Amino acid sequence: RHTPSSLLLLVMKFSVALLVASVASVSGFAPAAFSRTAARPKSIILQASRNAQKIASRSAWAEAREAGSSTAAPDAAEAGLMKNEEGLEYVKLVHPNGSSSEVYLFGGDVTSYKDADGVEYIAVRPDAKMDGSKPISGGLSHCWPQFGPGEIQQHGFARNVNWTVKSMTDTSVELEMAPSDYTKEMWDKEFLCTFTVNLEDDQLATKMLVENKGEEAFDFQAALHSYFTTSALENLEIAGSFEGKEFLNKLVGDEGEMQTEDRSAITITEEYDRVYKGVNDPVLRDSGTGKSLSIVNSAGWEDTVIWNPFGNEDMGYNNFVCVESVKFDPVTLDGGASWTGEMALKPESL
Repeated sequence: RHTPSSLLLLVMKFSVALLVASVASVSGFAPAAFSRTAARPKSIILQASRNAQKIASRSAWAEAREAGSSTAAPDAAEAGLMKNEEGLEYVKLVHPNGSSSEVYLFGGDVTSYKDADGVEYIAVRPDAKMDGSKPISGGLSHCWPQFGPGEIQQHGFARNVNWTVKSMTDTSVELEMAPSDYTKEMWDKEFLCTFTVNLEDDQLATKMLVENKGEEAFDFQAALHSYFTTSALENLEIAGSFEGKEFLNKLVGDEGEMQTEDRSAITITEEYDRVYKGVNDPVLRDSGTGKSLSIVNSAGWEDTVIWNPFGNEDMGYNNFVCVESVKFDPVTLDGGASWTGEMALKPESL
């Protein structure tokens, strides 16, 4: 039997035990559980968002190649202004027939064109930076107002500045590049560049408009440093009016060497960096995909450059070729005048 004093002692011990257990439960479980459950859904949502963006933007080269080789019906996609997983904005164009295109504001670069069969024609190198830290190594990359080395930085500045969206629909976008403090430091001219991309039923049409907004004339060069997919170089030939034309082989000697092309269709079995002046009708034929791609230069683009870093695995040399639409000789643009370069990509079955 318990005495009153011993009974009181037992009650006090029991109360203390309950209090300790309560405190331990609150301090040891509730806050920790709250922080975990608060963070976990946020992480899951973020990861899900990243995965969706990755699929939508085709930012990884391997995914692009896999998507490009597929002939399955394309997934439903939405058009509009989007961001890739690195935070760069791009415009997604979607045609009712299932074809699509992606145009990055950074560099005004078209990084994807898929036809209604889902075949990808534009390449982005596996070593490309898609975060804006350097120009995108791939797409229809702008070289303006300079092509190659010269008085300002290599290939000019158009490919490493943000263009602005002037207008857009589900199947077209109009981008604009105007002078900024950055561009004026190296090239203090009053210009306005407008680049329009139209996703049409059977082709992707582009238009580059250069306007001199000042009173003094200025000179410029221009090019679309275009990267195109190949199933493999051994499956590719590039047709066009090459035979009998002189070209500059930039890989011979210190300053290159003028040579004469004796082939009507070019195949690539070595490193290439060749300027074909006066040739602007190349057609890429890929027996691996069973597709051809005509590069239709209808205005402004007079020359073609073919480039491939043959043997460079890091660049993914075997799955792309650069067939560039170029205005090699400088254009003199008087005050108030304009210049237009028009190029369309037209795919067909072989």
